[in-house]
Amino acid sequence: MEAADAGGTIRVLLADDDAPFLEALSPLIERQPELAVVGTAPDGLAAIELADELSPDAIVIDLHMPRLDGVSAVTRLRHDHPSMCVIALTADAHRALHDAVTEAGADAVLMKNEFVDLLIERLAAARAAV
Repeated sequence: MEAADAGGTIRVLLADDDAPFLEALSPLIERQPELAVVGTAPDGLAAIELADELSPDAIVIDLHMPRLDGVSAVTRLRHDHPSMCVIALTADAHRALHDAVTEAGADAVLMKNEFVDLLIERLAAARAAV
């Protein structure tokens, strides 16, 4: 994982085409003292562009998005940012999709309806590795 900032804060990029979901997720992450949302992306292509621009420590990315799906975006992110923590988020329970994104390089695949506790735990664990 890339080094967090000097204060130990993990810089997180969020990518999801569901604006209300992003508006709900961002404050949940921001309430954690060790986490900071550095940007949000509405699609897979924007997620890659922002990751290149902002160099976040972690990205939480939805798998079903316009312009570039999450699996393709994760493949590219893993290639371009091999030490970034990549967490895939989906409402799709299909095992084949989960397997595909894991093979693409995601560190974890979380179901949207179960993710809050797991997401915070996983991102906090990433801090411990820094």
